[in-house]
Amino acid sequence: MPFHLVNLLVFIVTGAVAGWLAATRVKGRGFGSKGSIALGIVGSFLGGFLFDVLGIQPGGVLGHLLAAVVGSVGLLVIVGLIKAR
Repeated sequence: MPFHLVNLLVFIVTGAVAGWLAATRVKGRGFGSKGSIALGIVGSFLGGFLFDVLGIQPGGVLGHLLAAVVGSVGLLVIVGLIKAR
């Protein structure tokens, strides 16, 4: 899939929403709302990359949101474990 600016905007918006959703699921990590949203944006890229590597093609906005939430939750858990040490 060729890179388009629209794809980047979709990843950023869904990543922000996914970061917020992930923060509601992964409680007690202490990143604050801005930190969780920022990690969500990074997690959305991670989730999109992982889905691409696994050959999963999310369709539509809900599919991208699912990939972003998966990446965001995973990233929040990993960063939370590192932060706890």
